[in-house]
Amino acid sequence: MSTNQPVRAAKAGGEGVPDARRLRTILIAVSIALMAVIASVSGLNVAQTHMAVEFGASQRTILWIINIYTLTLAALLLPLGAVGDRLGRKPMLIAGLGVFGAASVVAGLAQSAEVMLAARVAAGIGAAMIMPITLAVITSTFPEEQRGKAIGVWTGVAGGGGVLGMFLSALLVDVADWRWLFVLPVVLVPVALAMTVKSVPDSRETSAHRFDTVGALVSTVAVIGLIFVLQEGPERGWTTPVVLIGLAVGLIATVGFVAWELHRRDAALLDVRLFRERDLAGGSVTLLVVFGVQAGIAVVLFPFFQAVLGWSGLLSTVALMPMAVMMMTASGLAPKLAAHVGSRATMAVGIALAGVGLALMALFVSVDGGYPTVLPGMLAMGIGMGLSMTPSTEAITGSLPREKQGVASALNDVTREFGTALGVALLGALLSAGYRSAIDDRLHGIPQGAADTAREGIANAVEVAGNSGPHAPDLIHAARQSFVDGWQQAMWAGVAVMGALFLYVTLLGPRSRRRNGNTAPAVADETEAEATETVAAR
Repeated sequence: MSTNQPVRAAKAGGEGVPDARRLRTILIAVSIALMAVIASVSGLNVAQTHMAVEFGASQRTILWIINIYTLTLAALLLPLGAVGDRLGRKPMLIAGLGVFGAASVVAGLAQSAEVMLAARVAAGIGAAMIMPITLAVITSTFPEEQRGKAIGVWTGVAGGGGVLGMFLSALLVDVADWRWLFVLPVVLVPVALAMTVKSVPDSRETSAHRFDTVGALVSTVAVIGLIFVLQEGPERGWTTPVVLIGLAVGLIATVGFVAWELHRRDAALLDVRLFRERDLAGGSVTLLVVFGVQAGIAVVLFPFFQAVLGWSGLLSTVALMPMAVMMMTASGLAPKLAAHVGSRATMAVGIALAGVGLALMALFVSVDGGYPTVLPGMLAMGIGMGLSMTPSTEAITGSLPREKQGVASALNDVTREFGTALGVALLGALLSAGYRSAIDDRLHGIPQGAADTAREGIANAVEVAGNSGPHAPDLIHAARQSFVDGWQQAMWAGVAVMGALFLYVTLLGPRSRRRNGNTAPAVADETEAEATETVAAR
């Protein structure tokens, strides 16, 4: 059995389990901190053109300003989550909020693209200190009977927070200036900081083993390589040398990380042998796919609202709100449903609903029908994703012992980030390929220059139509119809993926869980001997 021992009496002032009022305050504090981090992932997307003009920067530079935050966050989640387990989760959360807040102030005042890039890197570091700790605080503080509800709130904020942050960002850009985007995190951070200092108890791990520095470094390289490929592949091309080098580095580092962690065994940063267990594997796969589909759908929906329906960025963001509200509501209800029918059944229902939502959007979307043709599918998607996210998160955090909750939470977050990047890359590529394939047969009679521009994407087609004279209506009609064709291709691909995930979860997904002290939960239908072997292996 592992020699790692958790510090159980790590409550502020030596208290026991916090009372209900303090638990609510703790949940509010970590939710506010998480909202600041999540909102910063998507917020700058609505200010791309503003930054390009003000900084005199290229589109590639602007994309790096946006993506470098996510890249840094994803790369450092696992090592910094482990550091928080050892040094103390409360001090790590306080330090992360300080770094994140300071970086947001610098970003809001930045006068050059270089300063903005540096500020975004620093913000990513702070976010990587915050994000895994917020969930680890919940799993290490809340008693068993209340933990599921708290995780439901956390997953709701994590899932819907990006849309809420994007809405506030779009509103600020429209009514004020793009630099006001950073007001949101600058306001949220002091509130979260004050509540954390006052109410969040500290907890940490004591270990007889040295920190796994090699594992931390290799995992960072692996994540950077793979996320870089997913971010840059659609822009540069999947066969360009820099993308292939990134892929090779990422894969080699991943294999190296697995080999090293198997060698370290009890002293490992992450015991990769735990992925043989259904809870951890099922929860991770489900989150990877669900967040991938969610992010990919956002990539598809925005150009539909803006280029096909002609809506503004703010109105397009408002149009996403029903899906976000359904997702956050269902995340809160998921623990109650799981208590009655079990985690696996809840996940399966959620996955099935999400798949139905995708099918509805594929079947009924139309240019003339507009928003009502996609709204039912969006609502089903939101409910389905909310129901599947909470038990998936519980499956991951419940698969590692109490003293490893920073690592468990970081693994949950890394899975989300990988899924997001993968979904954007794949569904975006499917949409683009479907659009280009469909529009080729609709450009007869359109001048060659305008036709070539229209093939690049629907936004390009709408822009060039203004200079196409009498051909403009035909060009716009061709582009919008072709976008719908590409949309349907992407939606049906999503349905196929969700169908495969449904079968996987139904057959091999997480089983009913039973927590036992600070060990990972024993599986309900294991024999007593098997459960003992499972605990001993850890």
